Amino acid sequence: MKKLVNKYGKVLMEDDYQENVLEMLTGFRHMGIQDTFENNLRAEYGDVLNRPLGSSKTWPDFEKLTFIPAQVATFPAEYTEQVDMKITIGPNAKKPMQLDIPLMISGMAYGVALSKEVRLALADAVNQVGTALNSGEGGVLDEEIDGTDNYILQFSKTSWSKEDGLIKKASMIEIKFGQGALMSAGVVIPADELEGEIREVLNLDDGEDAIIHNHFFENQTLEDFKKLVQELKEVTGGVPIGAKIAAGGKIEEDIDALLEIEVDYIAVDGGQAATHGGPPILAEDFGIPTIHGLHRAQQHLQKKKAREDVSLIISGGLFTPGQFLKAIALGADAVYLGSAALFAISHKQVLNAIPFEPPTQIVWYDGKYKDDFNRQDGSESLVNFINASIKEMEEGIRMMGKTALSEVTKDDLVSYDETVAHDMEVSYSIHSYKEVSKKSKEEPMIEL
Repeated sequence: MKKLVNKYGKVLMEDDYQENVLEMLTGFRHMGIQDTFENNLRAEYGDVLNRPLGSSKTWPDFEKLTFIPAQVATFPAEYTEQVDMKITIGPNAKKPMQLDIPLMISGMAYGVALSKEVRLALADAVNQVGTALNSGEGGVLDEEIDGTDNYILQFSKTSWSKEDGLIKKASMIEIKFGQGALMSAGVVIPADELEGEIREVLNLDDGEDAIIHNHFFENQTLEDFKKLVQELKEVTGGVPIGAKIAAGGKIEEDIDALLEIEVDYIAVDGGQAATHGGPPILAEDFGIPTIHGLHRAQQHLQKKKAREDVSLIISGGLFTPGQFLKAIALGADAVYLGSAALFAISHKQVLNAIPFEPPTQIVWYDGKYKDDFNRQDGSESLVNFINASIKEMEEGIRMMGKTALSEVTKDDLVSYDETVAHDMEVSYSIHSYKEVSKKSKEEPMIEL
């Protein structure tokens, strides 16, 4: 070891800068490791990259918000007190969705993203914890939808998963207009990347590509979607019909359009959201942060006097119980879990793939180690993660002196960052709570 250190240490310390292998450190600091890596792939293939797991840049998030503890002026709730975590999505629908907890599983599609065993493990887990599973825009397995108590069918820009029989089985329908890491872009999945049972589920002919379009209809208008919403309400007998959108700089205009077509809920996917794969430009250079999308959506729904009628679901870069609870305090009714659920369900099973393959090779439909995924172990891991998260959230609610999720509001938040405090309309920690409350009443927020 001493000889090796001396030999190569001498090379590193004596070679001219232009020839020194450590020159790459300057290059990496100048361009960044990920940008260097991705530019090398662009130079190799000359085509659009298909990056998994969304944006890698640092977005504004919930970090600078903290909760206000109950101590003396207000007492905390006793640890033995039960905390009501139940939620309702689509309260004005004939058949609103009632869930035991506010954490739902986001759309991660069979075939387009996940393997069959992973999808079934997700279904097993949601039944055990009393929440809902979103189909995503891939194929829908009969055993998955039939075996899930609360199933959200994503109505996407595809030719599949639109049969009346399938729609009637859903507990909720989600029209997917966009998502945080991919915006409203479609994709063509080559036939040779979809082999096996998925072709039958998607009803694809031999050699036929799977196409997710950019539009639902030819020359589409809002009137087309208004009719679609009404038709879906009739076919389902009145389950909530909602829409998923990416959080963008004109989110208020998007919400106005969704209110016009009379949806029962809106799912907002922020800029930190992930996906199975997509062009880096859409993940990095489009959209706005999740926390900003949530705040603006909540404010606009209140302004339109629609907040009591239209439920709000948030997703994108939410990984911890504290973040989940902060999102609800800022106005969300529920939180969609994507990446957090995916890594929880794969848990120790990722050891089958690493160190020579990425951990996600255990869960993707075309993953090299998908056959090594154990459904029961995956389900158990996800149940543990969700239960642990809910227990932490309950502990936080008790420490605010409350006993119900519905009692948590942005008045329970404070920020040590003046800009965040101002933007989110919460207390700034340098001021007393009464000062901030008085000032906010005297100086109402300026509408831009």
